[in-house]
Amino acid sequence: MADTRRRVKLYALNADRQWDDRGTGHVSSSFVDKFKGTSLLVRAESDGSLLLESKIHPDTAYQKQQETLIVWSEGENYDLALSFQEKAGCDEIWEKICQVQGKDPSVEITQDIVEESEDERYEDVSDTAPPIELPPCDIGRLEEISELISSCLPSPIRREKLAVALESDNYIKKLIEVFHTCEDLENIDSLHQLYEIFKNIFLLNKNALFEVMFADDTIFDVVGVLEYDPSSPNPKQHREYLRNVSRFKEVIPITNPELVNKIHQTYRVQYIQDAVLPTPSVFEENMLSTLSSFIFFNKVEIVSLLQEEEKFLAELFVQLTDETTDDEKRKDLVLFLKEFCTFSQTLQPQSRETFFKTLLNLGALQALEITLGMDDQTIKSASIDILSYIVDFSPPMVREYVLQQSNPQDDDQLIINIIIEQMICDLDPDLGGAVQLSGILKLLLDPDNMLVTVNKSEKTDFLNFFYKHCMHVLIAPVLANTAGDKPSKEDSQTAQLLGLIMELLTFCVEHHTYHIKNYILHKDLLRRILVLLKSKHTFLVLCAVRFMRKIIGLKDEFYNRYIINGNLVAPVVDAFKRNNGRYNLLDSAILEMFEFIKSEDMKSLGTYVAEMFGKALEKVDYVQTFKSLRLRFEQTQDKLKDRSSLESVSAVLRNNRFRRDARQLDEDEEMWFNEEDEMEDNESMNDSMSRKLDAEFDQIGKMLDKKGRETEEKENLRAVPNKPGSPILNIRKVNSPTSNSAQPLSPTVEVKSPTLTRKVGLVDYPDEDSDDEEEEDDDSSGVPVSKRPRLNT
Repeated sequence: MADTRRRVKLYALNADRQWDDRGTGHVSSSFVDKFKGTSLLVRAESDGSLLLESKIHPDTAYQKQQETLIVWSEGENYDLALSFQEKAGCDEIWEKICQVQGKDPSVEITQDIVEESEDERYEDVSDTAPPIELPPCDIGRLEEISELISSCLPSPIRREKLAVALESDNYIKKLIEVFHTCEDLENIDSLHQLYEIFKNIFLLNKNALFEVMFADDTIFDVVGVLEYDPSSPNPKQHREYLRNVSRFKEVIPITNPELVNKIHQTYRVQYIQDAVLPTPSVFEENMLSTLSSFIFFNKVEIVSLLQEEEKFLAELFVQLTDETTDDEKRKDLVLFLKEFCTFSQTLQPQSRETFFKTLLNLGALQALEITLGMDDQTIKSASIDILSYIVDFSPPMVREYVLQQSNPQDDDQLIINIIIEQMICDLDPDLGGAVQLSGILKLLLDPDNMLVTVNKSEKTDFLNFFYKHCMHVLIAPVLANTAGDKPSKEDSQTAQLLGLIMELLTFCVEHHTYHIKNYILHKDLLRRILVLLKSKHTFLVLCAVRFMRKIIGLKDEFYNRYIINGNLVAPVVDAFKRNNGRYNLLDSAILEMFEFIKSEDMKSLGTYVAEMFGKALEKVDYVQTFKSLRLRFEQTQDKLKDRSSLESVSAVLRNNRFRRDARQLDEDEEMWFNEEDEMEDNESMNDSMSRKLDAEFDQIGKMLDKKGRETEEKENLRAVPNKPGSPILNIRKVNSPTSNSAQPLSPTVEVKSPTLTRKVGLVDYPDEDSDDEEEEDDDSSGVPVSKRPRLNT
């Protein structure tokens, strides 16, 4: 078993003056050849890798703090710290350091820390200067004492010597005795001087002095001195608050007295830093870094000690989930858990992951399912904070728990649905809790932090689960409020809630393309959301516009067809008209949406908008968007007309030139004879059709080039065989004013039009010999012999 005395955590101070955890391991000291000296070595307890290899230099200043910390600097702006699990291990390493540097192990610091620039070094007194002599500690010398301490602050060496003097003479306790005398005599001037003295002692930034001032028997006196701020007309009541107002509630008995004392001390020191000490100036900010480190390491130690109390945490969650626990007790338990999670923010990522895994294994989320739904606002608010801490650090942990609930008896019991319901039912007029819960939901729904492994896809599994079991709960308020043609509830709180839901839905459209698309198309959700365009709350109208803009921005043709078929741009145009050209955000948002359709050349939507709303929007002349859409639509229509004309010509030409097979000719021939009598009985209709065909031939004639006309004139000399399958020839024969139903069909029937006189042969292209040959083959062999006599009957 590894020696726990040498078990340490290695910390490094980052640029933000925060301690980063570099790992846990075991420390040793040994001679290292490459450094040619004794070095500190820290090897990781997990894999034995080397976390630290630091030579003990004779001139490096090492500080021993809080009996279990050793802090030093390696190079400029690179501070390191070793936090020992046991005091004995710290003492062993400290003795080794002092042995190398030739120092007495009883000192708290091995060297004077020089932090000033090179120029300041020559200006300061040398290390050989005599120690600072403090004046006798009595009321009459307070002003002199204050001036002496103030004069030492600019010089790092003098600060060091002053700190040594204050510590060695037990001077702080003497000053506290003077404070008691002054307070009894109500000597305000002396109390103001004492305030300045103690404030400057804090600025010395020495951990040894903090340990003296924060001891159980002196901390309240130090707080008392700091009540007499000269800038305040009346003394503050800090001691009254700490003793009587703020009370330590031991919701579950803590058996470790060291842990209890550490909690008390940390709370009081944190209070001194936050409420008692004046806000440090820009030049004083770094002079309290040791105080911040003192609080930081205390919190780390508290969290570690609590995690070691397995029975304590287990009992905590048992009582939280126990239905018989009364509300007051449950409130204390939840508040304690919230404070516990707050302290955990001082841990480094690896330690924090272990911390939250411990909580989840003990049933933290099961407990939150109960506490989130309670009526007590304090419990609910603290529960939201706890859930936020967990989700912020590791959304996959919560999603994994959710997927384990994949076979619930009731969807209402799912933690996701509990979160949604609490967001919807938030009683706060400002919806503070709802805003926080919507942020939690967004983190859980964000695919960017979802894991994809070889064996499973968290994104697919979780989103399938969410859209199946939870999405209907989220959109329920939207559907309930948009059942009619306008929103049914228009109060401010409902509008803000719908705004939060719309923000989440817009997020889903952007990030869940497949799942949300199916949901919108099957539920016709966009139509219901566009009802919100009639809301009196402009921000809610903008939410609906933003939702539709996000859909259009995807440029998905499924969405486009859905919008066109449902005529879903109409509500947006109506909202634009109601805005009546006012220069505001709504006007700009709607115009930007149409501008996007135009600039991205979304043909289906652009054509739909121009065709359906072109006239309604043509008067909008302060932007060119609608005119451009209308012009593009008209150009497209012209192209389509030209194309359709050419296609109709080609169709007519093909119908006159090509025959598919003999069977088709027989069917057409039979159809013509069957319809002949009926067509003769309907002369008026035939005349109309004749005029229509004459007009088409007129158009055809105009489009034929000169070469074609010359060729057709030559072809007029040829005898063109009758084509009984040609609809033009058949109809023309029937409609001819001089035709007689009893007259046999001439093999060279002439077709006349007002502008062009030619035979049916005009459809032949004489410059294509193969086509002529094909037509001759058709005339000679394409029609069965049995049909020919029938043509002349």
